[in-house]
Amino acid sequence: MLKWELIFKDKVEPQKILNILLKNRNISTKEEKDFLNPKLSDVTIESVGIDKTGLTKAVKRINDAIKNKEQVVVFGDYDVDGICASAIIWESLNRAGAKIMPYIPNRLEEGYGLSVKGIENLLKELKDTKLIITVDNGIVAEKAVDFANSLGIDVIVTDHHVPAKTLPKAHAIVHTTNLCGAGVAYMLSKEFKKKEDYDDHLELAVLATIADLVPLKNANRVIVKYGLLKLRETKRPGLLALFKEAAINQKEIGVYEIGHMIAPRLNAMGRLESAMDSLRLVCTKDKKRAEELSYLLGSTNKERQQVTEETVIHAKSFVKAQKNLGNLLFVSHKSYQQGVIGLVAGRLVEEFYLPSIVIAEGDTYSKASARSIAGFNIIEFIRSASDLLVDAGGHPMAAGFTVETGKIDLLKERLYVEAAKLINEELKNRILKIDCELSLSSIDDKLHKEIKNLEPFGMGNSQPVFVSRKVKVEGLRVVGNGSKHLKLIVSEDGRKIDAIAFGAGEKAEGLKVGDLIDIAYQIDENVWNGNKSIQLKIRDFKIL
Repeated sequence: MLKWELIFKDKVEPQKILNILLKNRNISTKEEKDFLNPKLSDVTIESVGIDKTGLTKAVKRINDAIKNKEQVVVFGDYDVDGICASAIIWESLNRAGAKIMPYIPNRLEEGYGLSVKGIENLLKELKDTKLIITVDNGIVAEKAVDFANSLGIDVIVTDHHVPAKTLPKAHAIVHTTNLCGAGVAYMLSKEFKKKEDYDDHLELAVLATIADLVPLKNANRVIVKYGLLKLRETKRPGLLALFKEAAINQKEIGVYEIGHMIAPRLNAMGRLESAMDSLRLVCTKDKKRAEELSYLLGSTNKERQQVTEETVIHAKSFVKAQKNLGNLLFVSHKSYQQGVIGLVAGRLVEEFYLPSIVIAEGDTYSKASARSIAGFNIIEFIRSASDLLVDAGGHPMAAGFTVETGKIDLLKERLYVEAAKLINEELKNRILKIDCELSLSSIDDKLHKEIKNLEPFGMGNSQPVFVSRKVKVEGLRVVGNGSKHLKLIVSEDGRKIDAIAFGAGEKAEGLKVGDLIDIAYQIDENVWNGNKSIQLKIRDFKIL
């Protein structure tokens, strides 16, 4: 059951709905113009919180490497953010004349981020490496940076993750938590572009910004708004092939298509195989190669879906067997694949709404992924047991760590005790924030267009949710495979409107024509046979 929380409680005048929505998103009257009409030129080093001194030092070291023809390696990560960040830096510095190669660690053999083993492995291929540039990682890689330094290799860290108490002794650090990793890479890459250069990296930054679930506020909102326009025009053979494989209309790509269709395919390789193939797809200029790689990504994603589903079923059965769930879900098993445990943790949070940790047990060391609930900082929570961990990193809502397999039970016990202290019943309430109450008569094309001015929607800038009270059910039917969804016609004072409640097919049993219900919903557009009409996307409803 969702707890409804009405943000604006007063009576609503239709002509002031946009003002209410802006106020609900903490957009002041001063900020309103920039929010509704953002400019790419406003995204600067200063505005995103990157230290100018660190950036200047990084740029000088890279220019020296270019001048001296030193071997440079961009050390990435195996998710969409790391892949796109790697592509941005590799392409930018390659065009600037650098002798540069990309390196993405193997999830199973080397783990996340810059590591001693990763450096040893890359040196087997590129013995004369003199400079490593990390992207989307490195801010907690103290040991690895020290190891590189001992070999006479300079390291430039570019990252967006939450730092530990002490920073690595890197040659330079380019860091902010206000962007995703590819966003940081994009800001660095601009230092090596001429003003007249065509910007083909914004389309990669938007993929990463959405896939990495960073809040779509300030610079991130601007990157997504203009990045989507670039993506709809991209000529990259790899992305075009991927759109075709996923049956996506390029001209209509939005946040949903990136988050649910493009990102899973790019992520799949790093979860089960080698993320280098995703990087190759993004960067290739060969159409035939692009088609081959897009097919590989698509088929690997299907395999990933199957592995994820099997693991989710196993993890859920383990959780449901517990007599008392407490305040934390902690699941581990030898059969779990490292590449999907983050997805499994996310699914556990969706169903049980508790912070969830899922561990893929290894013989000596085990890898874990964690996902959180609103208001609970999961990385701080995990680091409270840092004495039991090999390493840990991440964000307030998502994190990962390595633990010695023999210490899993001890860690579980420690974290359960801490969770009991820190998580109260209030935090465990799943809350649906509702912007304001509307009458059905005020919903029309004009209002729909006003709401679209707030796009792009995503983390930190959610699509507005409204509530209408005591509406009458005029028609209902279940639709979709397995009758998963509920299709309704609702009315109020003679105004009828179509509505759909995705995943609510089971709730149809307690509902009948003529019932009065309260509905919480988003205003959407339904397109059928070329015809467009307003449709309500119901988030929840209560039978009166």
